[in-house]
Amino acid sequence: MRKQIAAANWKMNCTLQQAIDLIDGLIKENISIIPDREVVIAVPFPYLILAKEKLKNRNGFKVAAQNCYTQSSGAFTGEVSTVMLNSIGIDYVIIGHSERREIFGEDNKMLSQKVDICLTNNLKPIFCCGEPLQIRENETQNEYVEKQIRESLFHLESAQLENFVVAYEPIWAIGTGKTASSQQAQEMQAHIRNIFKEKYGGAIAASISILYGGSVKANNAKEIFEKPDVDGGLVGGASLVVAEFATIIKSLK
Repeated sequence: MRKQIAAANWKMNCTLQQAIDLIDGLIKENISIIPDREVVIAVPFPYLILAKEKLKNRNGFKVAAQNCYTQSSGAFTGEVSTVMLNSIGIDYVIIGHSERREIFGEDNKMLSQKVDICLTNNLKPIFCCGEPLQIRENETQNEYVEKQIRESLFHLESAQLENFVVAYEPIWAIGTGKTASSQQAQEMQAHIRNIFKEKYGGAIAASISILYGGSVKANNAKEIFEKPDVDGGLVGGASLVVAEFATIIKSLK
């Protein structure tokens, strides 16, 4: 069975003390993580070592970076490489979050390079895709998301995509309070799985964890996660509240 994942994306939030309190609070919840589940905490760069140290003995808990650069080293002031992330034991990297695409202009070609360098340095990408409101209103979201996947991932070999993680983010539902209905999430995530099935076959498609990201909260997580092609969530604001995120973790299949 593919993994069911609750991934927390803290974005650019928390002072050092707030980060400590948040991780300690989550640990105190003493949530038992069964083998087919995983909790991923994506913290800002300054707190990666802190998070890794605090969670190192917690079964099923992993730490993610929120971004990386396309090169391993060099004169790229302000960037962070996958070699650096690997050297401190980071497990995952979020690639292509809608905010990176929309605010920082990251395109599919750059994201394909970021996926490659993650895999080269034994980091697992959480590849984000999803449509803005205008595309949804024009009912062309399927084609839009397929283009993102094709241009960023279809150069990979089948073995590289086994147990891969994709996060579907309807951009119009991120931080807006709007949420795609559980049926809308299921329809798109089934479409995404079918895109991989047509290219790589049913076994690879069935192994990929497809998360939903778009205003996931404690009060809607269970309904969303119950859908057959929704394998958990990439959670923003609700992951900054211990009780909320703990409930979301417990809502996984």
